Amino acid sequence: MDPNILYIIIGAVALLAGLIVGKLVFARNTTRKLEEAELQSQTILKEAELRAENIRKEKELDAKERFVQMKSAHDKEVFEKNKKINDSENRARQKEQSIIQKETGLDKQIKDNDIIKENLNRQIELVNIKRTELEKHQEEHIRRLEKIANLSADEAKNQLIESLRSEAHTQALGIQQEIIDDAKQKANKEARKIIIQTIQRTAAEQAIENTITVFNLESDEIKGQIIGREGRNIRAIEAATGVDLIVDDTPEAILLSSFDPLRREIARLSLQRLVADGRIHPARIEEVVEKTKKQIEEQVMEIGERTVIEMGIHGLHKELVRMVGRMRFRSSYGQNLLMHSRETANLCATMAAELGLNAKLAKRAGLLHDIGKVPDEESELSHALLGAKLAEKYGENAAVVNAIGAHHDEMEMQYVISPIVQACDAISGARPGARREIMQQYLQRIKDLENLAMAYPGVEKAYAIQAGRELRVIVEADKVTDQESDKLSFEIAQKIQTEMTFPGQIKVTVIRERRAVNVAR
Repeated sequence: MDPNILYIIIGAVALLAGLIVGKLVFARNTTRKLEEAELQSQTILKEAELRAENIRKEKELDAKERFVQMKSAHDKEVFEKNKKINDSENRARQKEQSIIQKETGLDKQIKDNDIIKENLNRQIELVNIKRTELEKHQEEHIRRLEKIANLSADEAKNQLIESLRSEAHTQALGIQQEIIDDAKQKANKEARKIIIQTIQRTAAEQAIENTITVFNLESDEIKGQIIGREGRNIRAIEAATGVDLIVDDTPEAILLSSFDPLRREIARLSLQRLVADGRIHPARIEEVVEKTKKQIEEQVMEIGERTVIEMGIHGLHKELVRMVGRMRFRSSYGQNLLMHSRETANLCATMAAELGLNAKLAKRAGLLHDIGKVPDEESELSHALLGAKLAEKYGENAAVVNAIGAHHDEMEMQYVISPIVQACDAISGARPGARREIMQQYLQRIKDLENLAMAYPGVEKAYAIQAGRELRVIVEADKVTDQESDKLSFEIAQKIQTEMTFPGQIKVTVIRERRAVNVAR
């Protein structure tokens, strides 16, 4: 056979065998890939099922949480509605009890009137019986006189007249005394009725003064700025305002402590401006405090004008209006002085109207009765006499002047409204919870402490801080030397120890500071 043909046959056989082997290998690879793809698809399905299960569980948890929140909100709303319903029921029950009490009082008053009528009827019957007995006695006496032969007709007539006159005079005195006693009883009852009606018709707010104001901060970082380096800022604020700043662990708050509400308000507004501005240093502090003091004066005038307008009082002098505004920042035995004066004025107007007097004049006197407690300058006069002097100086009515001066019996009462003002002042002050005697004693001790230091020459300012446990005295550097400052501190401490009564101990700090200021232009 030809070798070429043989090679061709062998090549064809080899090619056929290669094709068969290649096909078998390709089929095996294809099968393996199909198996891998199937395994991968099963893995993907399992992961998808697992993720779907996790998502379902998360949604169920979210749904449960939202259900709990909605249920809590619903329960809270139901609780508030029930509380409002209970409050409404309580108010209705209180009104019902009040109406029942009033009806009971009216029934009692009607019974009292019936008893009075019965007593009057008995008295009338008694007078008629006495009159009948007197007529019989007169007839018998006349018959006896006629039997006496030695008496003439004129003498018998004169004796009869004298006897009748004596008898009538005795009976008249008895009846007069009964009428006077009855009138006193009715007058006392009527007075109590007028006072009760006046109190019931007057609704006044009770503002009890404290000695601490809380100044809230946005963050505790501002406390460091307010304190300043080595405490110089806080010392400058205390020296400028006379208010004790208490910086403790209370979050986002500083306490302003002072017995004087006006000082606390100046310190509060000054701190508010300083914190808003962000520049806090001694020079800026003094500038802001001075501006705040001027602002407070404007605010005082605005409060006074608003008060007299609300009270319906016209024609009041501007100085008196300013004093009325200053009452807002003063207290009497812990009771806010402006609230006390407004309440007294309303009581005076109501009581005067009940008695048929000039209600506007009585209201005016009631509002001004304590202006002697807010003078511009200290005086040795009592607040009642000083108030009368100020009212007379600014052209007030003589009745108003007398009512102010006499409401503590330091001046003779010459007008009808004077006892009304005195009574209404006592009613307002004696109301339960209106005043706190202990607080007023504490405030008076603090004020006496400051006045004691101010009496020394060269003292510019004196502030009692730390609830009266420390007295800071600021002296003028030109008038007091360093050696004299030491001596002054010792003398003030000795005088406090000998003249005042106080718990614990009082630290006396004398501050002498000299500043040199020049302006470059």
